[in-house]
Amino acid sequence: MRTLKRKTKIINFLDDCRKKELSIGFVPTMGALHDGHLSLIRKAKEENDICVCSIYVNPTQFNNPNDLEKYPRQMAEDIILLEEENCDVLFAPENEDMYPENDEEIVFEFGELANVMEGKFRPGHFNGVGTIVKKLLDIIKPNKAYFGKKDYQQLLIIRSVCEQYNINTEIIGCDIIREEDGLAMSSRNQRLTLKQREEAPYIHSILDYVSVMGRRMRVNDLKEWVAKKINSNEEMKLEYFEVCDANNLSIIDEWRNSQKAMGFIVVNMGDVRLIDNIAF
Repeated sequence: MRTLKRKTKIINFLDDCRKKELSIGFVPTMGALHDGHLSLIRKAKEENDICVCSIYVNPTQFNNPNDLEKYPRQMAEDIILLEEENCDVLFAPENEDMYPENDEEIVFEFGELANVMEGKFRPGHFNGVGTIVKKLLDIIKPNKAYFGKKDYQQLLIIRSVCEQYNINTEIIGCDIIREEDGLAMSSRNQRLTLKQREEAPYIHSILDYVSVMGRRMRVNDLKEWVAKKINSNEEMKLEYFEVCDANNLSIIDEWRNSQKAMGFIVVNMGDVRLIDNIAF
């Protein structure tokens, strides 16, 4: 695997690949890789000639400085995992390359998509996500880029970025990868205490029940039921549970047969924030 840290180096390398008419698949990450990330690497390898993974903890998408400080960083371990998956290129830039002095701020227009759920609870988060994704796509210029559906709202935001800036990259959403006990894989899971990790699969068990039984209840009653169940667990505090249209994340107040509905949840376990979703 080739590891490149400078923007100019990877641009030159990938320009040579394009001259050879090699297709490029891209998996952007913040590191602390797990099998969810690696499943994206495998798909990128399967569908493209060259697989590029980036590892960069992007400061502009953290509205909580404590979360940024504690975000797990384990580059040496990540490189071993990428090499085992035969990833072709690792792009591991420094802050000064991604955010140089006098860098012009990008302000996106995401509309209502950025005003619900994560946009509501994490002000500025999606502008930071949009900024770094645009920068990375401009550098890598991949044919396809791969993102997990655990961060479903982020997936729609990234598609909006590509539309706003006419970025010619196909954005591929990939299914959530779970632990054997149902917990959605996340880099933040390693920050859970043993007791918290033991209790964490309860989140998915609630969502699993909701996906089957949810439409039998009024939406507001369902949301109250989920809140009561999650908050009854002494290790958990519900930040939100929302029912939305999967196409545009508009809030659903009443069930309609034609709607493709999804349930979105965020649960705080101590200072660890866990996110998950499920289709009805």
